[in-house]
Amino acid sequence: MASLSEAKNLGGIGAILALLSGLLFWVPYNAGIGLLIVGLVLMLIAVRNIADKVGDHAIFSSMIYSVILAIIGPIIAAAVAFAAAASFIGSFRGFTPGMTTLPSGFFAALGFLILAFVILYVCILISTVFLKKSYDAIALKLRVDMFHTSGLLFLIGAATLIVFVGVVILFIAAILQIVAFFSIPEQVPSQMPPQQAWGPPTPPAPMPPSMTPMQ
Repeated sequence: MASLSEAKNLGGIGAILALLSGLLFWVPYNAGIGLLIVGLVLMLIAVRNIADKVGDHAIFSSMIYSVILAIIGPIIAAAVAFAAAASFIGSFRGFTPGMTTLPSGFFAALGFLILAFVILYVCILISTVFLKKSYDAIALKLRVDMFHTSGLLFLIGAATLIVFVGVVILFIAAILQIVAFFSIPEQVPSQMPPQQAWGPPTPPAPMPPSMTPMQ
């Protein structure tokens, strides 16, 4: 049975592994990629438990879309970049030192590189949009505002990756994501009672005849 305590532990550990994957991405034997996959799976299970507990399955659906785009984007971009490298290498066939013109395939390779960057950028940006949607719903249901802050910073960081400051923002968002998961309460908070609208006080109900004081 889904529990918030389990979601708290799994999500927190998964968020830590996801953060470490970015720091260890260049470690040999693909250790960073392995940590990222395990971290994403743990966070997906945690979000699924939260969605089941609060009865809002759109939370999990948005998270699934976010993860799928975050995985597919780099794969497609890498394939396009590989095509760019192949085109660039092939462009030097028949090229001799001293030639003043660029190889015929140079601009094709450059176009492939630009396309790979655009695909990666768009997929990451849309992925963070779905992530923010999921985290905003969690923040509302569990009253953990750190989810809202983390999701917003993920979106801002993705949008500003083109000027490289987004890397720092994404790093901060990943840290706050850890804090958000470990801030999950043990029970779903009760709904707040509706606030009384401003206006004159409600007049007291009339007393029944039998209780009317005698003159």
